[in-house]
Amino acid sequence: VQLVESGGGLVQAGGSLRLSCAPSGFSFSNSAMGWFRQAPGKEREFVAALTWRSGSTLYADSVKGRFTVSGDNDKNTVDLQMNSLKPEDTAIYYCVVDRYSFSNLKSAPSEYDYWGQGTQVTVSS
Repeated sequence: VQLVESGGGLVQAGGSLRLSCAPSGFSFSNSAMGWFRQAPGKEREFVAALTWRSGSTLYADSVKGRFTVSGDNDKNTVDLQMNSLKPEDTAIYYCVVDRYSFSNLKSAPSEYDYWGQGTQVTVSS
């Protein structure tokens, strides 16, 4: 299983970034994929996830209305569109997969069995 992230960077507060994750090495059909983040000195935090089969989504309250998670069936990627970014969104963002979610979306890190290497997102004030 591989999860390759791209799209991180530096942006000013109020700006936008789009993260992309290219998963491979497993069947997508029963999986849920999404994103966690970890800021310096803090625990990993759930951001958003979706089920590949139905496209159902789950968001953390802190990003609801600003972030959108989506799956691209043609490219086989999972993207995170981040708008209205705030300095407190600064973190390393990790792509994750729960290969056997069977349409159950979860927010606990222990529920996701593979993690990407992470991509840095920095929001300046």
